[in-house]
Amino acid sequence: MKTKVLILLAIGISTMGFSQKNEIKAAEKALKVGDSESAKTALDGAASLIDAADAKVQAQYYAVKGNTYSDLAKKGDATAFQPAIDAFNKVITIEEAAGKEKYTTVARQSLAQITADLVNAAVADNNDKKFGEAAEKLYQAYKLSPTDTLYLYYAASSAVNGQNYEKSLEYYDELKEVGYDGSDVTFTAVNIETGEVETMDKNTRDLYVKAGTHKDPKEEKSPSKKAEIVKNIALINQQLGDNDKALAAYAEARAVDPNDVNLVLGEANLYYAMGDKDKFKVLMAEASDMAPDNADLLYNIGVINMEQGNLEEAREAYKKTLAIDPGYINALLNLSTTYVNEGNGLIDEMNTLGSSRSDIARYDELKKQKDDLFLEGGKILEDALKTNPDNQSVLAQLKNIYGALGDTENFMRIKKLLGE
Repeated sequence: MKTKVLILLAIGISTMGFSQKNEIKAAEKALKVGDSESAKTALDGAASLIDAADAKVQAQYYAVKGNTYSDLAKKGDATAFQPAIDAFNKVITIEEAAGKEKYTTVARQSLAQITADLVNAAVADNNDKKFGEAAEKLYQAYKLSPTDTLYLYYAASSAVNGQNYEKSLEYYDELKEVGYDGSDVTFTAVNIETGEVETMDKNTRDLYVKAGTHKDPKEEKSPSKKAEIVKNIALINQQLGDNDKALAAYAEARAVDPNDVNLVLGEANLYYAMGDKDKFKVLMAEASDMAPDNADLLYNIGVINMEQGNLEEAREAYKKTLAIDPGYINALLNLSTTYVNEGNGLIDEMNTLGSSRSDIARYDELKKQKDDLFLEGGKILEDALKTNPDNQSVLAQLKNIYGALGDTENFMRIKKLLGE
């Protein structure tokens, strides 16, 4: 009786193996005609018993499964990338354990192709502003090819663009852990025939120069991105409300790049948000001392002070900017705006006043102050028009100022200049 049971069991196993092979073959046939959905269905039929199959059948099954899901991914099913990756990795694991490599070479080649497909799909996602999907695909590409840390860097950037700050922070922290630097060397030479500068790898460049087809070989090294990464970690922690981690990150970033004034500005802004105005002023002064002739820096100092409501400090920074670059339009516009904002700040009090004699007197006093501030803002822009007569932003702001002042003559003059 025991012998019969063993015989029946052996027949059952043989039948199951035969069934699996048929389903795998059916999947292969479906793939050949591009019917990956039918291939997937056939493989699903063999899935429950595949672990009981021998290594050869298992390797074949997972190779076909990898091809099936890879094809589905190419046809737009983003969820198919990971099953394809898992299947090809399974092929490699099975054949390494069995000491045979029938499908391993193709599996490795397929994984390399999937890496390229993931990156290309991520580029398309970014172009379509699907930043979350792009970040996920780039991270998958990085995991497939860990030496290509640039994929992880772009995954973090895509996550930031998608405002998924928690995920971007994970990616930036991982970049720090793997010691990502981001610097690179670009090799160029001038094509003697065309006169154009061409970029290529070092060996090719040196070969062309030696052959006499190119000249003026150069090497340009891009700067390290370490400080940028730590700065982004600080900004994201600040965005997430973890000020202690943000301050620690700023300290680390400044240790990496002590001459980056934007780090000082970012840290200053954080201290202001935390209510530490004294530290804010110290850091703003430090930033100004670091680059006293940098018009862009001074302008940014003005912007930060303006955002914080420090109008006098903002004006001082904008005036310093204009002393260096008199034609700095944004500084002119913002300098004008500081006076308009101050004038607008008086309107709330004006609106609370009643009709008593003292209230009327106070109203007239405030109105004159407001109008004088608006006129000062207008004067700055009228001076700007002398060198930028067609600047639409200047004209639009002037029109608003004259409209608020009730100056119909100048209002209509500016409207005409705007072509309205």
